[in-house]
Amino acid sequence: MSTVGKKREGALKIPTHLAFIMDGNGRWARARRLPRQAGHRAGTENLRRIIEACGDLGIKILTVYAFSTENWGRPEKEIKGLLNILEDVIDRELNALHAQGVQLRHIGELEALSERLQEKVRAAVELTKNNQRLVLNVAWNYGGRQEILRAIQEIVRAGIRPEEIDEALFERYLFTAGLPDPDLIIRTSGELRVSNFLIWQGAYAEYYVTPTFWPSFNRAELEKAIEIYSQRERRFGLVPE
Repeated sequence: MSTVGKKREGALKIPTHLAFIMDGNGRWARARRLPRQAGHRAGTENLRRIIEACGDLGIKILTVYAFSTENWGRPEKEIKGLLNILEDVIDRELNALHAQGVQLRHIGELEALSERLQEKVRAAVELTKNNQRLVLNVAWNYGGRQEILRAIQEIVRAGIRPEEIDEALFERYLFTAGLPDPDLIIRTSGELRVSNFLIWQGAYAEYYVTPTFWPSFNRAELEKAIEIYSQRERRFGLVPE
């Protein structure tokens, strides 16, 4: 039995909403003298294992940072490879995820993708929309600043008066509308920055950074992160009683 399994009935707190900044694919590949694309492929394979582990642990919402708005500045060959991986994952994994009760959602702008890929993403979202075991938000062509600007623009277009705007209303215009904020955000590869990810939603999230590259981040690492999260006192700007 895993450490988390042993402690589940004790003081362990399982986050409702877990988010990942999946970093280190390229460095994982370089350390093995492989092309960067091999690292992205390995990272995709690992995501399948982490999704399964999250479902087993009772995590209800999983958000993964797959492709940022800034990633379009990468070499064209790498971008094309990442888009091919996205399409391949939808083709190969969709039915299995659906069978496992995973509800797929996309957060970010779809317009930059080809019409064919946009349709595949929409079809995957539609097929799984009633699944309840785990909500999987895939942040593709996503940026936190872009999301906030988009929300403001939509509020202005709706003709809402400034005095009517509060946090609850603003959140209805975010990509994550209707979902609770992340409790825990994990960043792999050891980098100490948020990289424009869930800027609004992550305001009071707990952060956990590991030097492990994403393709090597396994279930044991996940359980360790949850153990450490369980030991923290979340105050949300308040003081302990």
